[in-house]
Amino acid sequence: MMFNSEMLTHKLLREYIEDLVANDQRIDSRGFDEMRPIEVLNGTFTKAEGEAWIKLGKTQVLVGVKADIGEPFPDTPDKGVLVSNTELLPVASPTFEPGPPNENAIEIARVVDRAIRSADAIGLSSLVIEEGKLVYMLFLDMYVLDHDGNLEDALTIASLIALGRTEVPKVILKEDGEIEVKEEKWKVDLRDMPINFTFVKINGKLLLDPILEEENVAEASITLAIDKDRRVCSIQKKHGHFTMEEIINAAGIARDKWPEVAEMIKEVI
Repeated sequence: MMFNSEMLTHKLLREYIEDLVANDQRIDSRGFDEMRPIEVLNGTFTKAEGEAWIKLGKTQVLVGVKADIGEPFPDTPDKGVLVSNTELLPVASPTFEPGPPNENAIEIARVVDRAIRSADAIGLSSLVIEEGKLVYMLFLDMYVLDHDGNLEDALTIASLIALGRTEVPKVILKEDGEIEVKEEKWKVDLRDMPINFTFVKINGKLLLDPILEEENVAEASITLAIDKDRRVCSIQKKHGHFTMEEIINAAGIARDKWPEVAEMIKEVI
């Protein structure tokens, strides 16, 4: 059977990474349980009510939170609305194409959204202006600017920072049904920090915070969200198989990493 150049490159990359892992090494010289440096860029980049531009190694993402008001969903009259959306910008990777969000973008948004909801990180009930009638609606818009692996964790960190920075005008629903928007603002209450930690399995070993090359050759991938009580509040397996022992080990590593990342988030908010 003849290999085309793309298949051959992938095969050689897999063999190279597997050999490194077999010798307890990674392409970028990190330990298996070590994350890449996280950098939060200073400045204002959008017109959103809250935003964050971060770098996780060479992966760059920008998250903005826009606020609006509207009616609650009929089945949750006592909760505000959170809508999450991911844009995989073509400039970030040659594999990203212009157009509406594809299946991959939708799934990434779900992983971030699931972590935030599972820990009730912003307290959707606090977004209610008048129960059953009027609520705040928060739109979490996530943009991938440079893709070098592990978008789920980068976008989750940026989303928590953006939400923690979000301030919206106070709104009152008068008895006559008119809406009054005051100059006074209130800050979104970030009551928990459910942080996603993604692992891949290569050559039977777990690697935290994979770069793109590691993701492309991994035999399995899993993302666990850890809340402030160090509990696993959500879990998403992307592909492959993990034993219960491997999942427990991954959760232990994630719990150990949570305080450092959470402290960084608090400092920049």
